[in-house]
Amino acid sequence: MVLPVGEIDVCRAAERIKPWIVATPTVEAPALSEHLGASLFLKLETRQRTGSFKDRGAANRLLELTAVQRERGVVTMSAGNHAQSVAYMCRRFGIPATIVMPETTPFTKVRRTQEHGARVVIFGNTFSETIARAQEIAESEGLVLVHPYDDAHVIAGQGTIALEMLAERPDLDTIVVSVGGGGLLAGILTAAKARKPSLEVIGVQTEFYPSLYRLLHGLPAVDNGQTIAEGIAVKTAGDLPFEIARALVDDVVLVNEATVEKAIHVLLEEEKLLAEGAGAAPLAAVLKDRARFAGRRVGLVISGANIDTGLLSNVIMRVRLRDGRVVRLRVEISDKPGVLADIARVIGESGANIMDVVHHRLYSDISSKNAELDITFETRVASDVDDILRKLSDASYLASVLESTARVHRA
Repeated sequence: MVLPVGEIDVCRAAERIKPWIVATPTVEAPALSEHLGASLFLKLETRQRTGSFKDRGAANRLLELTAVQRERGVVTMSAGNHAQSVAYMCRRFGIPATIVMPETTPFTKVRRTQEHGARVVIFGNTFSETIARAQEIAESEGLVLVHPYDDAHVIAGQGTIALEMLAERPDLDTIVVSVGGGGLLAGILTAAKARKPSLEVIGVQTEFYPSLYRLLHGLPAVDNGQTIAEGIAVKTAGDLPFEIARALVDDVVLVNEATVEKAIHVLLEEEKLLAEGAGAAPLAAVLKDRARFAGRRVGLVISGANIDTGLLSNVIMRVRLRDGRVVRLRVEISDKPGVLADIARVIGESGANIMDVVHHRLYSDISSKNAELDITFETRVASDVDDILRKLSDASYLASVLESTARVHRA
């Protein structure tokens, strides 16, 4: 079977883009490996200039333009990493760039794209509408359309990741890669399967956007709204990536939002590595099914690091709440001096750190002589909560863990 992209295309792309991109390292992850029972290696595409692997495909596509096409410029559509990569590479190559971004694009991403010198057009509530507008601009202004994933040159550029990984870690058993439109997976499949046919390549998608998964299983496309992994929130995979994946991919697995959030947190805490949702999805697949990867040498493509700091802080808190390391406790008390100090003493002596206290007197169905305290605190380990509840019970306080945590206790 002749596929739309071959190993030779990826090798040519590697030579072509070498002066323009970062040859990122594939590093061991000893803490994660010990914890998960597999030898894990992280391909740090977070170290690209724009913080994602998209620099590779953008550079390769733009370097294929003729002199006339370069002078006229290009247009693309994206709400995130592809937009920034095309804008950045166009600035370096002296090519006019127009980026069509949906109306839901965060202002920070619009600003970053503009800072690279691109003309930004805000249009469309859906990506389909944004694509249609980019196509209109391409036709009316004579610009080359640079598709984010359904383009052979873009796919070949992304495939250079696999060449670097196997050059550094030729003994890998498995590569796990996130999938949106499929360009990254298709490029890695093309190069990896040619260099090492026995290598297992697994794609990862979120349950909210299982575009390639559903295509491979003959199911209709779905769009389930917001996801922490917005970088792979694509309703329908590209035609070229689908053709390559159908022929070469070993499996495509789905992960839920909580597991992706957990993966972001684990990478930050265990490996001191910042990753966006799409970048952390490969680790989420390992967290979901540890037995599948146990004892294997697994390469995880950490594809990007462009996560909003506000969103990151929210993710950290949500994970800590689920893990029982941040706890909200409600305590019924008699409304008299000294009680709050006594409860704080009990919690503090157990090694917990109080973060917030809310005192309810008026809006409660308990006696007017009593009150309720909502106390949020950090624990060293989740089991500290049981110790605190026991000590409060011994001191005759009625306490319960609020439902924002995974567990609900009452003492």
